[in-house]
Amino acid sequence: MHPSPSTLAPGQSKAAAVFRVTAGNFLEQFDFFLFGFYATQIAGVFFPAGSEFASLMMTFAVFGAGFLMRPLGAIVLGAYIDDVGRRKGLIVTLSIMASGTILIAFVPGYSTIGLLAPALVLVGRLLQGFSAGAELGGVSVYLAEMATPGHKGFFTSWQSASQQVAIVVAAGLGFALNQWLDASAIAAWGWRVPFFVGCMIVPFIFMLRRNLEETQEFKARRHRPGMGEVFRTLGQNWAVVIAGMMLVAMTTASFYLITVYAPTFGKTVLHLSTADSLLVTLCVAVSNFVWLPVGGALSDRIGRRPLLVGMTLLAIATAYPALSLLAHAPSFVNMLLVLLWLSFMYGMYNGAMIVALTEVMPVQVRVAGFSLAYSLATAVFGGFTPAISTALIHMTGDKAAPGYWMSFAATCALLATFALYRRRAPTLTPAH
Repeated sequence: MHPSPSTLAPGQSKAAAVFRVTAGNFLEQFDFFLFGFYATQIAGVFFPAGSEFASLMMTFAVFGAGFLMRPLGAIVLGAYIDDVGRRKGLIVTLSIMASGTILIAFVPGYSTIGLLAPALVLVGRLLQGFSAGAELGGVSVYLAEMATPGHKGFFTSWQSASQQVAIVVAAGLGFALNQWLDASAIAAWGWRVPFFVGCMIVPFIFMLRRNLEETQEFKARRHRPGMGEVFRTLGQNWAVVIAGMMLVAMTTASFYLITVYAPTFGKTVLHLSTADSLLVTLCVAVSNFVWLPVGGALSDRIGRRPLLVGMTLLAIATAYPALSLLAHAPSFVNMLLVLLWLSFMYGMYNGAMIVALTEVMPVQVRVAGFSLAYSLATAVFGGFTPAISTALIHMTGDKAAPGYWMSFAATCALLATFALYRRRAPTLTPAH
């Protein structure tokens, strides 16, 4: 008999636990967003090429390469967290993530150290990707295991909600820099300032993680699988992992489209000002922060399936038309309205999806299974969304072409929802 997952060790409040465990997510998304937003400056400093398109594509390829490390991190670090515990494992993922962040912040440019510069940036992204592979899974499972009965969806939604706070802070910093510095100063050195801020908050996040207490559910578990057993169990449940990957497709493609890629889209495709693009992204992050817990809480009341099906159908039907409207009438107001609509679909869907993914995985490999499914989706769908969007626009000449990509990801998620609920219906019903 497992104890109720609603208990943490005595002395730690729910709110404090949520804050401590999601702090690492803040750092991860803070750096990921900065890399996407300052892609044009990073391209000029580390990846100079004959054309802006080629330089930008190399930058987004390196950005995407970090996501290719996520599945490896999910298996290795996820298995480690399932073996040693949530607290110890999440301290390790934070250490690796911080190393990548510090490396990217301090690497000299191509003009100073030549090819070593882009190589070191790539190493930094690979370290970040490796750690992120298990960070999201570890945090989501921790939140699910500490949730009060009947509120798993609400609690786990704060994993993603914490990332939106990071985007608000990063966009706010970017907006302030844009007001204080001219474009040449930002291109030369100003873009590094937010990365330095990320380095400065690392010690604070370490302190929070060190004070994190293990969940009672994990402490009470008598059998803790070793790495070999985790790998065998994942292999036996490969169909659930693949379906989970497709379930995450909608989340990861839409998220990176409306946050990481949106500022570049606004500046280079729609030719809006940097300030306008930043303000839209900031508003989108606030919108995400609102809809994520709403989606999680609603899934606790009506079930996961109705939200997953409803939001994917809406995305399939409206993603391209919405972006097409924006492409034909680019303006600050239209960009804001269109991205807020995409944000609504993302937030409501992801609020239900995160908890559903923790519920379908076998309990003994819950972190590894969640992390692997999420990381595969991020590698296949999300991480390369900026590169794919850039390439689709370049090849088709259609500025709304990223809408096709979001609709495709939503179709994959819809099929996965039907497959998982047919196969594992009892495990996907919210516990009351």
